[in-house]
Formats: sequence, structure tokens, C-alpha cells
Amino acid sequence: MMKSSYKPPFTITSKIVSLVGDISELVGALSAIETQIAMPKLRKENFVKTITGTLEIEGNTLGAEKITAMLDGKRVLGSVREIAEVKGAITVYEKLGSYRYKKEGDLLLVHKELMSEILKNAGSYRKTQVGVGGANGVTHIAPPADRVPQLMGDLFAWLDNTTEHPLIVSSVFHYEFEFIHPFIDGNGRMGRLWQTLILREWKSFFEFVPIESVVRERQRQYYEALENGGVDGESTVFIEFMLECIFEAVSSVNTDEIILQYLANNPKATAAQMADFLHITVRAVEKQIAKLKAEGQAGASGEC
Repeated sequence: MMKSSYKPPFTITSKIVSLVGDISELVGALSAIETQIAMPKLRKENFVKTITGTLEIEGNTLGAEKITAMLDGKRVLGSVREIAEVKGAITVYEKLGSYRYKKEGDLLLVHKELMSEILKNAGSYRKTQVGVGGANGVTHIAPPADRVPQLMGDLFAWLDNTTEHPLIVSSVFHYEFEFIHPFIDGNGRMGRLWQTLILREWKSFFEFVPIESVVRERQRQYYEALENGGVDGESTVFIEFMLECIFEAVSSVNTDEIILQYLANNPKATAAQMADFLHITVRAVEKQIAKLKAEGQAGASGEC
């Protein structure tokens, strides 16, 4: 891809620097137990959280239980559109590792797979003017349709050449994508998915970190950050917001299942051995074991 002079406007603040550092530290620790994070049960649990979160932001009401049932091949009750939305999301998130985040053609392909049962023109940029609505009416008028191909080309050229940290790059892309709003429908889902795809390229275990679920919990602030970015004319406030969400998502990666599986395989393991396995302190292991025992999930047998 040819170099572009376009650079999305944003400012690297002390808050951004601090959050990037904090997230990177957590990521370093979790990378050591990536294979445990990707265990089938934990992977499925986070997969469901991701799909549920990103679709609930768009008003889908099927919920985690029905989405889990659909993953298991069961029939569920719901509107045709809501079921089609879940099927599309399952398709693209299951294939996340096959998409190339720097390729504009892959973005169009993902949109087609995500929205094929919903839109006739899935996989094509919009040909009409669109506005983004909020509680107080239209909050953003997207750029004219005839500018979309050039704007997306510039964005991907920047993506291909930027040397910024992936945490920042993914957030900037997310914001710029929502600002351009290149499709008639599905823009929110695509922006969140592409941020995850960029992060996955940096550290593969992000495929199993349900950032979308955290965004869903902070949905009002999410839209406010997008709107405030439009007012400011740059994505700084949105970058800060998304980094907060990423930090929360990474911090809440569930190690309970990992610990229980380890204990099942190593019933006589000591706290020191488990701490070494998980790359955390002995005290942290002891606290988690005590919590699991209090919840009745871990037996009293074993050295821990």
C-alpha cells in the first residue's frame, strides 16, 4: 500500500502513556499463561461475552444463554434479524485469526460475512448520506458517501505505516472508522471487531479477552466519548476511554478456571508451584484458592 500523508488527529496525553504502560505490564504477565487462557471452557465463556456485548450495544436482546445455545447448534426463539445478527457475529469471530487487519479488502469481506443475512449490499460501502442518532437526535453527520472510498483508503494507508503502539492504533482506528461510518449498517460492530483484530495481531490472546463486554457495561460513556471526539475534532478522549476499557477487560481475565484445572491435574501442588505456573505471587495464589474454597469450587484436599 502506498504511503499517505494523512495522520488522524490525536494527542498523546499522560493518561494515555500511563494506561499503555499499565496494560502492557498486565499483558506481559498474561502472555506467560496464554495457553491456559485459551482453554476450551474459558475460551467459550469469553467468546459468548464478546458476542453478547457487541450485539447488545446495537439493541440485540437474545442474551448470553441463547447465544450459547446457538453455538451448541440448538434452535432458539427470537426475531429473524436478531438470530441473523448472532449467526453473522459467530461466523466472523470464529474466523478472527484468518483476517488481515491492514487489508481493506478483508474489512469488506468481514462486513459481508457479518451482515449477509441482514443487508443486500453487505460488503459494500454506502452510497447514501447517513447520520448517527443519539438520545437528543442526530449527533453526527457522516462524511458524504462519495468521499468514503478515499477516506477509508487514507485510513488504511495510515494503518499500514504508523509506528504508534498497537493499543493506541487500535483505538484511533476504531474512532476514525465510526466517524467515517462507511457502511449503511453494522459500523459499530465492525469498529469494535477491528480493534480486537488489531490487538490480536499484537498479542494473540486478545482473541479471548471480551473487551466488547466491558464496552457494553459502559455503553453511555462509549457514545459520549465518540461524540466528544467529534466536538474536539480529534480522537484523544476516545483513546483514553478505550484504553480504560481494555485495562478493565485484561484485569478481569478469569483465572479461576485455570486454577481449578491445574488443581485437578496436580492435586498435591503447592502454592509456590502454582505461583510459578501462573507467574503471580504466592500470596495472590493463596487469596484465589481461599476465595474458590469459600465458594465451594475448590476442595480442601491438596497442598494448596
